[in-house]
Amino acid sequence: MAALLPAEWIKNWEKGGKSEFVQLCRALSENKNHDVGFRDIQQALYELAYHVVRGNLKHDQASNVLGDVIEFREDMPSILADVFCILDIETSCLEEKNKRDHFTQLVLACLYLVSDTVLKERLDPETLESLGLIKQSQQFNQKSVKIKTKLFYKQQKFNLLREENEGYAKLIAELGQDLSGNITSDLILENIKSLIGCFNLDPNRVLDIILEVYECRPEYDDFFVPLIESYMYMCEPQTLCHILGFKFKFYQDPSGETPSSLYRVAAVLLQHNLIDLEDLYVHLLPGDNAIIEEHKREIVEAKQIVRKLTMVVLSSEKTEEKEKEKEKEEEKTEKPPDNQKLGLLEALLKIGDWHHAQSIMDQMPPFYSTSHKPIAIALCRLVHVTIEPLYRRVGVPKGAKGSPISSLPNKRAPKQAESFEELRKEVFNMLCYLGPHLSHDPILFAKVVRLGKAFMKEFQSDGSKQEDKEKMETLFSCLLSITDQVLLPSLSLMDCNACMSEELWGMFKTFPYQYRYRLYGQWKNETYNSHPLLVKVKAQTIDRAKYIMKRLTKENVKPSGRQIGKLSHSNPTILFDYILSQIQKYDNLITPVVDSLKYLTSLNYDVLAYCIIEALANPEKERMKHDDTTISSWLQSLASFCGAVFRKYPIELAGLLQYVANQLKAGKSFDLLILKEVVQKMAGIEITEEMTMEQLEAMTGGEQLKAEGGYFGQIRNTKKSSQRLKDALLDHDLALPLCLLMAQQRNGVVFQEGGEKHLKLVGKLYDQCHDTLVQFGGFLASNLSTEDYIKRVPSIDVLCNEFHTPHDAAFFLSRPMYAHHISSKYDELKKAEKGNKQQHKVHKYITSCELVMAPVHEAVISLHLPKVWDDISPQFYATFWSLTMYDLAVPHSSYDREVNKLKVQMKAIDDNQEMPPNKKKKEKERCTALQDKLLEEEKKQLEHVQRVLQRLKLEKDNWLLAKSTKNETITKFLQLCIFPRCIFSAIDAVYCAHFVELVHQQKTPNFSTLLCYDRVFSDIIYTVASCTENEASRYGRFLCCMLETVTRWHSDRVIYEKECGNYPGFLTILRATGFDGGNKADQLDYENFRHVVHKWHYKLTKASVHCLETGEYTHIRNILIVLTKILPWYPKVLNLGQALERRVHKICQEEKEKRPDLYALAMGYSGQLKSRKPFMIPENEFHHKDPPARNAVPATVQNGPGGAGMPTSLTINTVRLEEGTTEETDKLKEKSQGVVKVINKTVNATPKVTTSNGNSASNSKIIKEKDDKEKSGKEKDKEKKDKTPAATPEMKALGKDGKDKPKEERANKDEKAREIKEKTPKSDKEKEKVKKEEKASKEEKSKTVVTIIESKSTAEKEREKEPSRERDLAKEMKSKENAKGGEKVPVAGSLKSPVPRSETSESEREQKRRKVDTHSSPSHSSTVKDNLNELKDSSAKHYINHTTPTLSKSKEREVEKKDLDKSRERSREREKKDEKDRKDRKRDHSNSDREVPQDSTKRRKEENGTTGSSKHSKSESPSDSPRLNEKEKEKNKSKSSGKEKGDSIKAEKMEKSSSGSKKESRHDKEKAEKKEKRDSTGGKEEKKHHKSSDKHR
Repeated sequence: MAALLPAEWIKNWEKGGKSEFVQLCRALSENKNHDVGFRDIQQALYELAYHVVRGNLKHDQASNVLGDVIEFREDMPSILADVFCILDIETSCLEEKNKRDHFTQLVLACLYLVSDTVLKERLDPETLESLGLIKQSQQFNQKSVKIKTKLFYKQQKFNLLREENEGYAKLIAELGQDLSGNITSDLILENIKSLIGCFNLDPNRVLDIILEVYECRPEYDDFFVPLIESYMYMCEPQTLCHILGFKFKFYQDPSGETPSSLYRVAAVLLQHNLIDLEDLYVHLLPGDNAIIEEHKREIVEAKQIVRKLTMVVLSSEKTEEKEKEKEKEEEKTEKPPDNQKLGLLEALLKIGDWHHAQSIMDQMPPFYSTSHKPIAIALCRLVHVTIEPLYRRVGVPKGAKGSPISSLPNKRAPKQAESFEELRKEVFNMLCYLGPHLSHDPILFAKVVRLGKAFMKEFQSDGSKQEDKEKMETLFSCLLSITDQVLLPSLSLMDCNACMSEELWGMFKTFPYQYRYRLYGQWKNETYNSHPLLVKVKAQTIDRAKYIMKRLTKENVKPSGRQIGKLSHSNPTILFDYILSQIQKYDNLITPVVDSLKYLTSLNYDVLAYCIIEALANPEKERMKHDDTTISSWLQSLASFCGAVFRKYPIELAGLLQYVANQLKAGKSFDLLILKEVVQKMAGIEITEEMTMEQLEAMTGGEQLKAEGGYFGQIRNTKKSSQRLKDALLDHDLALPLCLLMAQQRNGVVFQEGGEKHLKLVGKLYDQCHDTLVQFGGFLASNLSTEDYIKRVPSIDVLCNEFHTPHDAAFFLSRPMYAHHISSKYDELKKAEKGNKQQHKVHKYITSCELVMAPVHEAVISLHLPKVWDDISPQFYATFWSLTMYDLAVPHSSYDREVNKLKVQMKAIDDNQEMPPNKKKKEKERCTALQDKLLEEEKKQLEHVQRVLQRLKLEKDNWLLAKSTKNETITKFLQLCIFPRCIFSAIDAVYCAHFVELVHQQKTPNFSTLLCYDRVFSDIIYTVASCTENEASRYGRFLCCMLETVTRWHSDRVIYEKECGNYPGFLTILRATGFDGGNKADQLDYENFRHVVHKWHYKLTKASVHCLETGEYTHIRNILIVLTKILPWYPKVLNLGQALERRVHKICQEEKEKRPDLYALAMGYSGQLKSRKPFMIPENEFHHKDPPARNAVPATVQNGPGGAGMPTSLTINTVRLEEGTTEETDKLKEKSQGVVKVINKTVNATPKVTTSNGNSASNSKIIKEKDDKEKSGKEKDKEKKDKTPAATPEMKALGKDGKDKPKEERANKDEKAREIKEKTPKSDKEKEKVKKEEKASKEEKSKTVVTIIESKSTAEKEREKEPSRERDLAKEMKSKENAKGGEKVPVAGSLKSPVPRSETSESEREQKRRKVDTHSSPSHSSTVKDNLNELKDSSAKHYINHTTPTLSKSKEREVEKKDLDKSRERSREREKKDEKDRKDRKRDHSNSDREVPQDSTKRRKEENGTTGSSKHSKSESPSDSPRLNEKEKEKNKSKSSGKEKGDSIKAEKMEKSSSGSKKESRHDKEKAEKKEKRDSTGGKEEKKHHKSSDKHR
């Protein structure tokens, strides 16, 4: 700030400075801005005084000028005193003494201007002393302290009552008078004022007395509140609060108890806003921190109690613990200090001041305040009052009077609710603060629930506006919150109140199950942790549950059930959670627990359903056992419990079913176990593979027969439960989705779910999925009404193409629909025309079938490729899939059996003396009614079956179109109909077998029964290997039924002639056209049929042994299951039975330790097989082993796992397929054409091989030959290693213990064998011989050898010798092998005898081609094979040096390799040369083949190429054995050997196959040369085939 006093003024003070200063001061004091003037004057005076202190101006000069200036302002002396005060402080701090002296002099000079008192106020006592204004500064200080104390700190003592007691007496009289008259608060206030004035009363004391009187007279609110309000205008606002606070303080010592009247007064004053809650709250105890601490302590204590309850305490410790607890409880019973905040809160609630009450509650931990019973009850009372009008309007049940509740007299209380919308404003809020403590008032609980029920009624009725709907939605969510936060927790704290539980269910059942389950989940998993009381309750519930469960047995179900019921009324979630955990551990608890649950309320049952689902969905539990091959036992136990509990009690199923559906959507099929159990228990529909044939038979009857004889359990009492299940499925639209999901999940199990899982488990899950589908579909079919079913199940093409349902499942679901449809149409037609004749009825039935099935025939066309319908018609396909066993046959024996049972029962009832008569009567009536029902049902079914058969008779001509071949037709039939359906269910398996028989009996055109059965039995390996466990069982049933039919025909010539004699199914000449008529010669005669049956048995044995030897789990398990099922009809032949027995015995030994389940299966089968042994017959009794020569046609070559071998003459007659009927004159022509034709035909006529779909491969014998001709030794070796599918069972029968010893090695005489034994070389010699052989083979490679056709007689002789030769040989081989010390040659191949054999003459071949089919048993089939072998061997020109398995050194391998390469090159060159020849040959033979239809020729080519090279068809051909390859080498070598050696050559060959050196006779050489001449006819033609198959390979 700039100086106001320039230095010039001071210098020239006397001249002009003084006057200038005076002028400045005048100007400043006249300044209108008072503040600015004041500050400037202060500064001017300060500067002047400061110049004096510094000595620039004399003090008297200054005092003079100040005397002039002092008049300018009134407050000038005060301003001057301020300036002196500042300077006093400043100078006292300075060290220069003269300045201080100047200051003192100035003050003394100015004493006349400023009074002493002002200076004494403002200057320091020391300064005052130096100025002489006071004597001693110390005394002055003491005196000022005393005065201050007296003024500010000393209280004046009034003894008011003593001095003014009359005034207070009058005051109390005024306030205590009768206030009922016209006395108003204003009047009394005037009196009080005059009393205060007159008697000089203290106003605060007066206010205190008014409050005291108000406390005593609480009913006069209307008087006292206005009085206090008016009185407060005269006081400070805080006074009332302080007085009240002082009153509360008075009661705060530990023994004090605040009276409720004081709380009430405070509450009323708060409600009328005469005091502020914040101001009063601080006066109340305990502090908020103390409350929070107490709350935390309560939680900790609750948790400790829980810990104690869950700990295992030994009995000795128990007594000590109890004593300690008692002491603690005694301590606790000491009264807690008074909580004034809660007292005030209670008073607020009582008078209805919700606003303030809420703000107090908000200061405390949640539910802390309401955990005190008085407060909870006060709040409940407030809610009662608030909801009264609405409750009276909508909540009171019909017929209940109820006790109305009067409203609060208080106008400031919350407004009473008239509508649901108003509930939301206050009531819901109050309830939320109340929380679990609504349990203190069950009546209010019931009222709230009833209001909820009424609201839900309104909420669910339509017809409200959009705005209203939104409001209702909001209200609904509020109601759910109240239920979650208030109702359920309160129920937990109520003491087993079953009525409340039922009341609550009344509201809950209006919620969708999703909401209910959400609420239960919150209740179970969160609510119990929210409050210390609930924590304790949970622990006590678990403790009690443990107590009950430990003592629960079958015997004490009733008392335990009552205890469980009591416990469940309040805390169902906790109880059930524990019970379920016990059931998962101990499945023997299931029955007693289910029985003990009969005392539950409806709400509890619903909670139980939720708890079950939660337990099932528990993510922490593994669904598989540790071995990963079986489903966990906890899941199985839960599923079983589910079924039992849902059946016995009326529990809603929707949630559980939806859970299963959701799991399926997620691709998880474990939980199907639950659905399976539920359907089984509730509907009584059982799916098991253990059904007896009697039960199965009963299952093909009507519903009544099924119920009586088809199931294991009683299913009489399932009517109600199955109705419940049906309703649940229909109400929630789950019936079809579940079916479709299961059908889709079957493949999902394998391709999606099964990736990581054990094969065994995947099989189990697949079976479970499939079984549940069958069971569930069965349930729907029998329980849904026709309309329901038809409305829900879409058409077959939609099911398959849109929903991707597998065809078998789709037809399974649609089948009941067709049956319903047809029967309803039939009934309509019957009503329309009342014709009673049987013919009319049948006609109507057929009409109704056509109407219903026509769209189905259209629909199925889209399911398969168009070419499928070339062979079978859509009508046939649909008929097959839409019929059931019920339609095909009446199970008379089952009906009779059940009727007889009932008769026996009735007799037993009559004989029973103890039964009371009325019960007897009832039981007899029941039995009679049942009997009548069964008989009626049987009659109905009989009529139905007759109608169906009539319908089939009319349809059958259009069934099989056979546009390609009959063979192809059978393939399609098996592929698309039989195989998928026979493994669908046990009844379907029986149905398939019956259907095949039916098609045969109907004389269906183009259906070859023989081919069909041949395909089914010929190679079952693939079908068996691709089955799951249950499918194998069903497949076994199917084979069993098929075998039953075959065995019946086989057993008796009369039956055979009657049922098959002249049926088109047994024609052996298959024509391309649909013409099936033929003379008797074309039919398969009885004896040949027996051969064929033997061949089938042999094939079954071969397949079984192969499966048993694979070592694969699935193969072994499935074949054992199949074998067990077909035991009644197979094995019938002794040697086949023995071969099987040995193999099974070996399995028993091998698997005992490794795979106990296989061991158990094998042991079971082994035992049953032994018991069947007495019924087995030798082979010669089963069929004639040596048929007459003219019928001795070559048997089919075993085609290994893939080949299906047709009966021979069928194969040979296939030629007829191409030729039609040839005339006698053609014979001569054929003779002239030589062997070529035979070879051509046999090769060309091989029917197709079907893939391993289970449709066994082709009926051919020639395929093998082509393959083997082209194979090199190396390839064969390799093939053996790959396949080695065990030697055929018959060889097994010879080579004991399943060791593979050659069976049919050929020799003429015993001596020759002995001779060779001596010659057998040791391994050193072998090497040399091998080298010689190699050289020899090199020389001879260029020469070709062709098979010689020998005379007919030679061939016959050979055949007669055959059986004896085999026996001799077997003996010799055994002895030889013993001598050699184990140099055994593993033989992989079918039975064979590789001796050069005279081929049958041309004319004989011709004759044979026309002969009817014969099947020569494997024992004599070898001759034929050998003819073919030779044919192959000689013409194939394999010049390969194939050493025996015993020689395995590297040197030999190299030699072999080189050899092989050379021989291949040469053969290629040779083949090129011959190509031209072949073309010529084709032209030559076109004459004989002119009748061949074009398409069959094409197909033949395909077959010769592709089929010939198919792997499976290679495995067991005769040339697979090392012997034959060696024979080839020796042929080359033998040129030089003498004629005499020719005698012994046959035996030698056999022996040398094992040792490795062979010699050929000249006799053979001559044959070879002759053959060479005919090369143009035979060899070249064959080469053509070799080449084609080679290319494919």
